[in-house]
Parts: sequence; structure tokens; C-alpha cells
Amino acid sequence: MDTEEARRQLRHLTDRAEITDLLNRYLHSLDHGVLDEEWARAFHTEDVTAEMPVGTVHGRDAVLDRVRKGMALFDRTAHFGTNNVIEVDGDRATARGAQLSTHVLAGSTDDVFVSAGHAEAELVRTADGWRISATALRIVWTQGTPPRLPEEFAPAAAV
Repeated sequence: MDTEEARRQLRHLTDRAEITDLLNRYLHSLDHGVLDEEWARAFHTEDVTAEMPVGTVHGRDAVLDRVRKGMALFDRTAHFGTNNVIEVDGDRATARGAQLSTHVLAGSTDDVFVSAGHAEAELVRTADGWRISATALRIVWTQGTPPRLPEEFAPAAAV
């Protein structure tokens, strides 16, 4: 293997590691993080599109607002992401994986809602590192008591 090929492979592995770390930190932040503007900038491009079970939103501020309001429906959560398949093409990448989310409903001690689905992300390399430019979470099954959603969260609604 020549030096240029070794550099290319190292860059590819480094990109995949950075993307994996970003996706892991994102899920971890939902359970333990402060959801503020710094959080939104750390994970998303300004023009991000997020397709969620509670509607699709466009723009980093809209994603922050929707995630903040969504997470307020729960007292505690545990999000797990796994089986990511990451494809890197220069300064762009895609990631597809599985997500399992367990939620304890706000104001409850034992009402649990679990959802599982497929998470997809498009990512771009920025001056600050990899960021999510588009994401979609497609739920394939749920179990337990779903949260009572505000009208603005109607699944057919688009913001």
C-alpha cells in the first residue's frame, strides 16, 4: 500500500469514527443534555430538515423547538442507536441504523412508552466537523402508553 492510499483509508476511518461519535452523542444528549442553541449547533446544520414521528420541521431553530417540546413530554428517557451503516463520499455522508427509545411519561412513575424504528441521516463536513443536514426517524413498532401530544404535534402537521 502506498502512502496516498494509506492516507485515504485513514481519512475514511476517521470520518466514520467522527460520524459514529456524533450520532452517539446526539442520542446521549436527548437523555442527559441541555437542549439549547449550543446543542442545536453541535449537531445540526442551519438548514437541517428533520422528519420525526410528530411531523417534519425545517431549520435548526425549528428542530431545537420540536425536540425540546417533545422531550418535555417525558420525565426520563433512554435512547439506543445501533447497527449504523455509514457511507462517506468526500464531504457528504449517509448513516442508517436502528433506534430503540424508552420513555417514562411526564408526571408518571410507571407509564412507559417504547418505540423502535429506523434512523437515517445525511451529514456534511463543516468547518466545525460533521453535522446532520437531514434526518428521518421511521417508527416500526411501539409498546405501552403513548404520550398525550399537543395539537401542534399532529403527525400530519408540517412546520
